Amino acid sequence: MGEGQDLINHYVHNYDEAGRLEATIRGRLEAARLRELLDRYLPSAPCRVADIGGGPGAHAAWMRERGYSVELLDPVAHHVAQARRAGVVGVVGDARSLPWDENSFDAALLAGPLYHLTDSRERRVALAEAVRVTRPGGLVAVVALGRHANLFGASIAGQLVQRRVIVEDIQLQGWSSRNDRWPATTYYHTIDELRDELTGAGLQVLSVHGVGGPGGWLAVAADRYDLDDMGGGMFDAALLGARMGDHCPELIHASANLLAIGRVPQAGA
Repeated sequence: MGEGQDLINHYVHNYDEAGRLEATIRGRLEAARLRELLDRYLPSAPCRVADIGGGPGAHAAWMRERGYSVELLDPVAHHVAQARRAGVVGVVGDARSLPWDENSFDAALLAGPLYHLTDSRERRVALAEAVRVTRPGGLVAVVALGRHANLFGASIAGQLVQRRVIVEDIQLQGWSSRNDRWPATTYYHTIDELRDELTGAGLQVLSVHGVGGPGGWLAVAADRYDLDDMGGGMFDAALLGARMGDHCPELIHASANLLAIGRVPQAGA
């Protein structure tokens, strides 16, 4: 995905994806919010779920504990090994060429491919593959990065002046070749663009949510400036802000992470 080997090397040598959702308030908020949103839409367990680009298996392990039969795919062998140690069935592979048969799953989760695939044609292929392996009537849940994440993040960190050109690139076109935060160019969606990509793959878009919303930026500030979590109070406040923002569609744009939910149409629909 993305820049291929450079991205894989980054995850193997430079970045602890396995600890990301536990090490910070922001990570804990992302995990809590994504899971409570998935809880609204996933069919009842037991059923089969494909975790495409599932990394070390944090979400897959959570779903497995809830009674789902989960199969994970990730391009990073190190991640797949970590997922297997957590008891998750995993395979090394590419979201653009899934190894599974048609209609194999009741739901699919893509929490990575859409922002690591910077070419819209490759994102369309990945979405088409997710639709192919999901049964008619099944759900496809997609995580994307919000277009305005860098503007908010750089402002909160006091780095907007230094990163202005990169932020302007991303605001204008969704990516920047000068962005040094990732070893490969990362893509940032608008809400309309995300909806269009799911619709173009044949999905019926049920909803687009802001995962963190305003609360996500409280979590970013708390992590950035080492604010005391007050015995969990800072996390609770961030979670409340995220939930309240979810009731205001106009605030979805204020979220760093987006979650789009699509349904595979029934035959003849």
